[in-house]
Amino acid sequence: MSNSTPLLLETIRIEGGVIHNLPYHQMRMSRSREHLFHTFSTIDLSAHLQAPDTQGVYRCRVLYGQEIEKVEYLPYTPKSINRLKIIASDIEYRYKYANRENFENLLKAYPDADDIIIEKNGLLTDTTIANIAFYKEGKWYTPKRPLLEGTMRAKFLDKGILHLKDISKTELNDYTHVALINAMIGFKILNKFTIE
Repeated sequence: MSNSTPLLLETIRIEGGVIHNLPYHQMRMSRSREHLFHTFSTIDLSAHLQAPDTQGVYRCRVLYGQEIEKVEYLPYTPKSINRLKIIASDIEYRYKYANRENFENLLKAYPDADDIIIEKNGLLTDTTIANIAFYKEGKWYTPKRPLLEGTMRAKFLDKGILHLKDISKTELNDYTHVALINAMIGFKILNKFTIE
């Protein structure tokens, strides 16, 4: 692998020894390798994973480029998120890179927020750690143009739970609930939250 090519990352939930949502992680990893490295040989992700056999929840981090470089298992504690702040940014994150410096810098710049909702070209995209969804009139809507097409987002779109829509911050009063979506938290509806 070229030193100039940054490593990619898959973050996979493992709970009670069970690996969650593996087909979607496999699909994204294969697609990313094909697009970035023009590599059409498939790596069987499941062959590289060995789930901890304890009852806890683990965050499995798979670092890869053309090949898998490292797999690690970290005990997982969810972050409490109640205060969200909308910030305009031109961050690019089409692929799930391991380097998250741009997101970390945003969070450091706004320490009063638990997480940042990134606004791009006048539309809401994602938070720094999750895809987002907003609820109105019996349906959940997720931004049509996210920064990253997450694996859980893809699953909920396939199931018909999520619907694609361009969403601007001026429309937020039309929605009654907000949810965060990622591999570790699944579909988490925020009960107490503020969006600034």
